[in-house]
Amino acid sequence: MPSFDVVCQVDKHEITNAVDQANREVGTRFDFKGTESQFRQDGQKITLESESEFQIKQMTEILHAKLLKRGIDIGHLEWGKIETANQRAVQVATIREGIDKDLARKIVKLIKDNKMKVQSAIQGDQVRITGKKRDDLQDAIMLLKKAKLDLPLDFTNFRD
Repeated sequence: MPSFDVVCQVDKHEITNAVDQANREVGTRFDFKGTESQFRQDGQKITLESESEFQIKQMTEILHAKLLKRGIDIGHLEWGKIETANQRAVQVATIREGIDKDLARKIVKLIKDNKMKVQSAIQGDQVRITGKKRDDLQDAIMLLKKAKLDLPLDFTNFRD
């Protein structure tokens, strides 16, 4: 029986490369000279540090550009507030991975409400969708792509 998995995953190596490229760009840009601005990645968190809130906003644009060039959807980032103290501004971005239970339930409900000829089951941090026909599965993929969910979804493990 054909099936596929709905997941939310990020290539951590590509994120590391994007952060390194963003650090290099900040280090060479004239408007950041002498500010000791930097990006730091620690597991699932990326910390932006600079002298002012304005520079932090510029750094977020640089990071967005580097991530998009590497094919990473910026919807994976959850931005915290910019905190300013002692002539330093800091902002933390958390990398979101995996489908939480609420979103998984929303996906299952969306498929059931559209009366599609597929079955969906929550399996940990992913949703497995099975059906008798390949066309039904492709319709389910199109439905999920059109749905305005707050997390970018990937469709993997397609089996016929």
